[in-house]
Amino acid sequence: MNCVDVQLLYAYNRWANARLLDASSLLPDELLRRDVASSYRSIFETLRHIAWGEWLWLGRWQEQAPAGRNPLFCADLTALRPRWSEIERDQSQFISGLAPLDLDRSVSYENPAATRWTYSLRHMLHHVVNHSTYHRGQVAGMLRQAGTTPPATDFLLYLDAMTSA
Repeated sequence: MNCVDVQLLYAYNRWANARLLDASSLLPDELLRRDVASSYRSIFETLRHIAWGEWLWLGRWQEQAPAGRNPLFCADLTALRPRWSEIERDQSQFISGLAPLDLDRSVSYENPAATRWTYSLRHMLHHVVNHSTYHRGQVAGMLRQAGTTPPATDFLLYLDAMTSA
């Protein structure tokens, strides 16, 4: 994976996240917050978790406290959307500034259990999109349970959409 691949992967990630946010915003608040006994209980909690993960990892890559307020404190989708846009803007700025050698840089961090981990930035960048994709799949299942059809978010569909745009 090179820097151009990273930019493409994160453009896809933003597109897929936006599609799920758009679909979720059509639901009444009661359905967004309905406890469906999943990893993060509800559609809203899972979306908030995805944004939080992207925010947290960006701070780790920058080797500093994450910038801006914690997206877990967003009370609803109306508050989460602009906060998520800020996170994506900061992610894009970080990624656009990467040089090829940066991808092999080791980054260390402590997880919430105070265990220290070290990985290459390249692997962390992969991890975050994989994490978001995993939870987007959960949201898609919850949207089905709420009686709606979730949007397709496959990477190849993204490429098709960008080709035809």
